[in-house]
Amino acid sequence: MKSFINVQDIGPLDKAMAEAFEIKNDRYKYQHLGKNKTLMMIFFNNSLRTRLSTQKAAMNLGMNVIVLDVNAGAWKLETERGVIMDGDKSEHLLEAIPVMGCYCDLIGVRSFAGLTDREYDYAETVLNQFIKYSGRPVFAMETATVHPLQAFADLITIEEHKTVKRPKVVLTWAPHCRALPQAVPNSFAQWMNAADVDLVITHPEGYELDPLFVGNARVEYDQKKAFEGADFIYAKNWSNPGVTNPADYGKITSKDMSWTVDTEHMSWTNNGKFMHCLPVRRNLIVTDDVIESPNSLVIPEAANREISCSVVIKRMLEAL
Repeated sequence: MKSFINVQDIGPLDKAMAEAFEIKNDRYKYQHLGKNKTLMMIFFNNSLRTRLSTQKAAMNLGMNVIVLDVNAGAWKLETERGVIMDGDKSEHLLEAIPVMGCYCDLIGVRSFAGLTDREYDYAETVLNQFIKYSGRPVFAMETATVHPLQAFADLITIEEHKTVKRPKVVLTWAPHCRALPQAVPNSFAQWMNAADVDLVITHPEGYELDPLFVGNARVEYDQKKAFEGADFIYAKNWSNPGVTNPADYGKITSKDMSWTVDTEHMSWTNNGKFMHCLPVRRNLIVTDDVIESPNSLVIPEAANREISCSVVIKRMLEAL
């Protein structure tokens, strides 16, 4: 596996899931694969779970790890071609990337959407430069449009906690005070479409995700109707994807607090489990009582980030 961005990159899901549970039972089984190998983790944006889980996964596999915070301790990087670099950016990504590649065997990249230029974001401009110029296998630690390590961990969590063969999984929009990217909901929808679940996506009108990620999921604008009989509720805010109105891309066009997941919302479900990728704004996305309830899976979900990342890094090491 030379790159990991979308669900197709992982190959057959049943094999990937079997590998995930094998690693969960013995996290150090494949330490030999990473001996004398180095992972470089490059962060253009803040992180907690991704940083810790990815580093832990690499260490479990015997790797050395270098962490680079681009915005804290490195030269400011220019990402655009053709720019006269007479501002505060001292180095171009096109030189920085191959230099980074000299010092490692694998590269993980985290770079969020700018939320001002949809075409630029959805072209995955920064990530694709790493894939093209680093000379190393590259995996996404959340990008402008996707967060596959999170979605993989979500699927592992659902598989561990489902009580029926084909559970009903609902991805629900919830309000937020800041404009957030669509990466997590995009990947969640993409991975659930590839899995054996009944996926429903619910959000206010105008917040439609890109059809590339929605796939065969049912879109329901009535949140209560969407929640009825659900086995899993995955709450996540995203800013306007600009699908129906490109001028709205990256904007907050709804702050409807009736979409906040509370006890009443969860009562509509089939004793549903609550999920969120974290960090979460309490009493905005979800109320305290729901996230602290026995049906909340946010901590097991976060723990499984180590497992999903272990599978990805293992596959990449095996391909070196």
